[in-house]
Amino acid sequence: MKPAAFRYHAPKTVDEAIALLAEFADDDGRVLAGGQSLVPTMAFRLARPAHLVDINGVEALNRIAVADGKLVIGACVRHSAFHKPVCEGPLGKLLTDVVHHIAHYPIRNRGTFCGSLAHADPASEWCLVLAALDGEVVAKSVRGARTIAARDFFKGIMTTALRDDELLVEARLPLLPAGTRCGFYEFSRRAGDFALAAAVGLYRLDGGKIAEPRLAIGGAEVNPRRIAQAERALAGAAPGDQAFRAAAQAAMEAIDPMEDIINSAEFRRDLVLAVARRALERAAA
Repeated sequence: MKPAAFRYHAPKTVDEAIALLAEFADDDGRVLAGGQSLVPTMAFRLARPAHLVDINGVEALNRIAVADGKLVIGACVRHSAFHKPVCEGPLGKLLTDVVHHIAHYPIRNRGTFCGSLAHADPASEWCLVLAALDGEVVAKSVRGARTIAARDFFKGIMTTALRDDELLVEARLPLLPAGTRCGFYEFSRRAGDFALAAAVGLYRLDGGKIAEPRLAIGGAEVNPRRIAQAERALAGAAPGDQAFRAAAQAAMEAIDPMEDIINSAEFRRDLVLAVARRALERAAA
């Protein structure tokens, strides 16, 4: 099938883009960046936007930079930008580890980091990373800019705190201290498929004990999130099988898993038990 008729707009600046959204948001105006989610739904006429605001010509949105202790990722930065570390230290390595699990190479060449956040698929690897690191996004409209923390941004399956006339202009991830150990693991039925469960584990060592642990789970619930119960099980423990299994068990018990006609809630709990432990094991490797 072909998309339904729409008007195409190609702004060159952020101000032009948000002015167009202000004018057309009420007429189902949509933002086009990578298009890897929007265009297929338009082709099947599951989405019929009357206006497309294509931000690919806004050069300011191609920015990746380190500022004020954070990695700033503009709205048009492609997944493929992270095939090699974009910053020094543990954060750059973590992002490079994660990106190779996102879909397939052609999709990574077009899809965008911020587009993945705005789409808010529960299986999104970047949404999980944002939640694990307590990152934030910046949204702009004609009313001004606002910064939204990850814990407030995700509101449900493919639902965020973005307003219809707001443009997600950048994401910000805090740089990780030297010595931070990071691990990522996801389970999907085939390479490139959506993850049924995924985990990010991070911690530092202080006197041989785990300090400042983070364990976040994605794919299993409607939103990715840090699991406080699992982090408490890790804090102060010696890194190893006993601590990792205890944290994974705590994560499994804490989640409220999604289920469907193929994947039961019990199955997703079992997956969380596995991916949480393996993410922590990779962090220790």
